Amino acid sequence: MSTSLKISFNELKNWLDGETGPALAPVHSKAERLLGEMREAHEDLVDACRMLLENSRKEIEKRNMRTFKRAQALNKLAKLFLERMQPLKVPEKPSFKDVEGFVNSAQKAYGVTDVDVRNWFPRISPFFIIDRGKFLRAFESAKGSLKELNDFLMKEYVKAKVLEETFQLIDEVNRLKERAANLKEERRRVEAERGKIEEELAGVQQKIFELEKSGGLSHLAELDKTIDGLRRDVDYCLRHLQKPLVKLQSLASHGEGSGLTPEELKKLNQYLADSFEALATEDDGYPLLRQILQKTLRLMADGKLKLKPDKERKARQAIEEILNKDSLASLYRKCVEANQLKAKLSASSTLTEAKSEMAKLKEQMDRLKKKAESLEAEIEAAEKGLKDVTAKIFECKSRMEKNILNFSGKKVEIAIEV
Repeated sequence: MSTSLKISFNELKNWLDGETGPALAPVHSKAERLLGEMREAHEDLVDACRMLLENSRKEIEKRNMRTFKRAQALNKLAKLFLERMQPLKVPEKPSFKDVEGFVNSAQKAYGVTDVDVRNWFPRISPFFIIDRGKFLRAFESAKGSLKELNDFLMKEYVKAKVLEETFQLIDEVNRLKERAANLKEERRRVEAERGKIEEELAGVQQKIFELEKSGGLSHLAELDKTIDGLRRDVDYCLRHLQKPLVKLQSLASHGEGSGLTPEELKKLNQYLADSFEALATEDDGYPLLRQILQKTLRLMADGKLKLKPDKERKARQAIEEILNKDSLASLYRKCVEANQLKAKLSASSTLTEAKSEMAKLKEQMDRLKKKAESLEAEIEAAEKGLKDVTAKIFECKSRMEKNILNFSGKKVEIAIEV
């Protein structure tokens, strides 16, 4: 059973240099030489294109009828050659990927140019013989250098491709580790800021709690509970009148002879919207409600306000109790007292200050909550980024181990701390 050689990532580059230096150095040395020759040959070819362009331009300016059309053709062809050759850049340093990219691009450009030369140079004869000869010599030299570079790429350099990729992967892992360290630092910073925000938020919430328990606001909260209970009581007492009052409102809204005055209609709308507020703001004996109910009875008797028999019976009974038995008297007094007490309490300077302070605290709390949510989103983004970077690092680790096994036959386990 074969055992793996464990190597720390920090020591990997030096170990690879020792293992692969004798194999990789000569390849890179030859690659540098061939790239230099290719660069020189390609530059000569670009210069030859410029020479064709300039000499054909000069001939065009002479307006010699014998050479004019051929000079124009050569000028267009030279522009095309120059546009095709100038963008090609020979790599400065050996890199299989860069060399392969250049060779592929150059082969396409040279191949198309070869076709153009075969098609057009015979048509330009017998003129520009010397210029065309100079260009062809530069072109053949460049093609020769390109062929030699391509042969080297396919036969010798391809063997070093895996080694070269492994060194590039080491550089990539170093960049990723730096990115991971930055993300961790960012996460620590944001988490610390979030901690401060949470402490501040807890302090604000404590102040709100203490303010709510203090005299004025506490009494107001208790009074609001009492009022909510009274509202439910009023709704219960008027439950059988809900349907007829809604129908009465509809009659009044459509001008179908409800008989309600504007003041009564306004009070009717109020009873349907907030029964407590409507009853609590009535004059003694709730006269408006009485008038509304009396007109409701009249409309039911006249057949203008129609209800199902059971609902009409219950409505008449409820109206009878209110009008003749004064069933709302006790509840009315409680509502008036609660409403007056709330108005008095709300007008006190102590409560006004407490409400103002409460509003400020709640605004501060909302602001802190939004900030906390924003920081939480930043933390999640940093964690996602760290997860992605970690995955890429271990992907590179796997590829490096596989590459080392392929070119050296050694099974290596690379230890990387993220």
